[in-house]
Amino acid sequence: MAGNAGRRDATVSRATKETEIEVRVDLDGTGKADVATGVGFFDHMLDQLARHSLIDMTIKAKGDLHIDDHHCVEDVGIALGQAIRQALGERKGIRRYASVDLAMDECLTRAAIDVSGRPFLVFSAEFTRAKIGTFDTELVREFFQAFAQNAGLTLHVTNLYGENSHHIAETCFKAVARVLGEAISIDARQADLVPSTKGMLA
Repeated sequence: MAGNAGRRDATVSRATKETEIEVRVDLDGTGKADVATGVGFFDHMLDQLARHSLIDMTIKAKGDLHIDDHHCVEDVGIALGQAIRQALGERKGIRRYASVDLAMDECLTRAAIDVSGRPFLVFSAEFTRAKIGTFDTELVREFFQAFAQNAGLTLHVTNLYGENSHHIAETCFKAVARVLGEAISIDARQADLVPSTKGMLA
């Protein structure tokens, strides 16, 4: 369900036999996060995604965590991506492109984005541990795959170096947050235009 006319917000509900997800986003927010997925480290990463993109996010999830965290993480990525896509509407006025090198202690991660409507993920990060607490590090990629696919983003995320798996994951989320926030921001010089020579971003 899309938001009010003239506003860039949306609410998405997703229910399967494995998970129940409710997501609300406001692209013109201040980075407020109200997140509860039952997966502690993932909640921490989603908080970072909201805070550093300046997108207000409410994310509530219930799932089959007695099996593992996979379904919850992937389905949140799907629902959050769908909400971002709906809130963007025709993508008029957005800057569309952004890139950043983001540092955290010994770690450096690069992210680049094209809010193109054409989903594609390139993700390159090698974690030094299989788990961060109880969280499977392979789920970082799974989240971004689901998110990019459903938001309609061309997204490249590359960890250039780092040793601490927590730092590697956190820089991935923070870097994506920064480029997402910049790319969806409105350029006043083209506020009524779609930033494409095609006249549309599908």
